[in-house]
Amino acid sequence: MLLAIIVMSVSLANADEPEPIPLTMVDVDTTVRAFGAGGDGVSDDTEAIQNAINAGSTAIRLPRGTYRISKPLVVDLDKVGVTSIVGDGTARIMMTGPGPAIRFVGTHQGTASPKTVKSNVWQKERMPLVDGIEIIGTHDEADGIEAVRTMQLTISRVIIRHTRHAIHLVERNRNVILSDCHLYENHGVGVFLDNVDLHQINLSACHVSYNDGGGFVSKGGNVRNIHISGCDLEANVQNVLIDSDGSKYGTAEVAITGCTIQHSGGPGSANVRFIGANPEGERCWGLVTIANNILSDVETNIDIQQARDVIINGNTISSGYKFNLRVEDSMNVVVGPNVLARNPPYRDEDTCDNAVLFRNCNGGTITGLHVHETRRTEAGIMLDACRRFHMTGCTVLDCDNAGLLLKNLEDCQITGNMLRHGTATKEKWQPMIVLGGRETKIAP
Repeated sequence: MLLAIIVMSVSLANADEPEPIPLTMVDVDTTVRAFGAGGDGVSDDTEAIQNAINAGSTAIRLPRGTYRISKPLVVDLDKVGVTSIVGDGTARIMMTGPGPAIRFVGTHQGTASPKTVKSNVWQKERMPLVDGIEIIGTHDEADGIEAVRTMQLTISRVIIRHTRHAIHLVERNRNVILSDCHLYENHGVGVFLDNVDLHQINLSACHVSYNDGGGFVSKGGNVRNIHISGCDLEANVQNVLIDSDGSKYGTAEVAITGCTIQHSGGPGSANVRFIGANPEGERCWGLVTIANNILSDVETNIDIQQARDVIINGNTISSGYKFNLRVEDSMNVVVGPNVLARNPPYRDEDTCDNAVLFRNCNGGTITGLHVHETRRTEAGIMLDACRRFHMTGCTVLDCDNAGLLLKNLEDCQITGNMLRHGTATKEKWQPMIVLGGRETKIAP
């Protein structure tokens, strides 16, 4: 009797759902060689591969070889149907012209909510896939993969080198997954969210390195739900840059967790830089988590500007040529236990200041922060023109000049911190410097 009730409940729940339309069967050899692609790296295979794509509703399989193309391979999903471009790791696409090697074009104008996804997207466009290939550019304006109006774009086990932008997301996309990829030595950006309307993007288990324009960069647009996890981002000058400046909708809901993020230390370089600018009123953009990462060897390791609702916790941070941590013009910032230290084998005593600065911030909690050996700075931790900050349980050791600099604070509470210097007779060193301020409770 109970089984019958359960079966009836399932049937009623699905009674209004339409039957899925069967995908079209296409009786073609899906290897691009069948369409005339040579894969010899000399002949132009653009037309042959495009013909394979246009055949419709098929996996475009690339056997071992180098497939030279001179213009973008366009996958118009509404016309050709669900499409994957796949190899076994031995195939290379060499883009010799301008534009993306592969451009996916969809029609999705909805959100990530199922109610906004039209039936043609589920039937013809869902989850365009690129897997197991290499893309290399030989033209200054060659890109790797571009996507517009797609739903569930998935890129995995792909290497992209010597292009401008490796992965370029424009206009509008939803539910993007990038995993197990190598985006290496491109003269633009590794992953570029270019003024895009995009909710839900996961970057996981990827190496994103030596990209001159940045590793993961989001500029402008309307972006929510960025999750960067388990990646190695190195030597991109701006390894992670999320910049809402000038954007009406901004970027929010960002998690950067479990990554190694480092190098290359040039002017303006940062490991994580979040700019949550808002053109009017109080700060809006934020909801940022930066947790359990290893960050080092740039001008500023973590840089938070004009943001709100940010938590920084559990990171190992070192070798900031100017700043290990800088937070300015922001509100509701929580900084928990992190190690901001100096490791002798890296020999950065003369090159890295490792400063820690909070300036012009409203509402913050700093707890359990460990700061060690800042150099050439006014103090180990500097709070300047901050309001309603609570700082407790921090350890500040062997920093130049002073442990804490508290300047023009309002309605703050600074208590229960350990401020020490290893040389008791060190000249001019002070545990704490207090300048100005009002309505603030201060005790080491």
